[in-house]
Amino acid sequence: MPRASRVERVTHETRIAVEVDLDGTGKSRITTPLPFLSHMLDQIARHGLFDLTVEAQGDVEIDGHHTTEDLGIVLGSAVAQALGDKAGITRYGEATLPMDEALVTCALDLSGRPYFVFRVPLPKAKVGTFDVELVPVFFEAFARSAQCNLHLRMHEGENLHHIIEISFKAFAKALMRATRIDPRVAGVPSTKGSL
Repeated sequence: MPRASRVERVTHETRIAVEVDLDGTGKSRITTPLPFLSHMLDQIARHGLFDLTVEAQGDVEIDGHHTTEDLGIVLGSAVAQALGDKAGITRYGEATLPMDEALVTCALDLSGRPYFVFRVPLPKAKVGTFDVELVPVFFEAFARSAQCNLHLRMHEGENLHHIIEISFKAFAKALMRATRIDPRVAGVPSTKGSL
């Protein structure tokens, strides 16, 4: 069965539609009013091998917070919907990746229990027009709506662009590994019988 979904969210602040295919090849079509965030979403598709379409509009004349958070919510919801009952998935995923001087680990568990830990010290700054403080906002929104346990930890890093980009790439790899179907897994990978 195809593991794909489409989720839309419309509020007074944003209008967002996300399509995701967990068994894709990394194709993406990303349209957001925040160029740096679009670049990061493209990293998720390419390095997670997800086919991802994002169409987002938001009140960025105020700031990028609503758009960033709602994108995390909608992407998390789309992943959760595409996973269905989670039968046969690996469930856990982890990746530690370098980008020049930066080194970040992402670990996640598609447990059905949202929890978020962010140990990536970021200053109040901008990369392009993007507020750096919105990085954990995106990931926390994803963790809540995907109902997953998500940890991000920086080991080394100085350049903000590198730190943020490798965080998104590590997240993509960890999510790819957690969503992968393992033919040895009979049913749902939990002693509870459900996730």
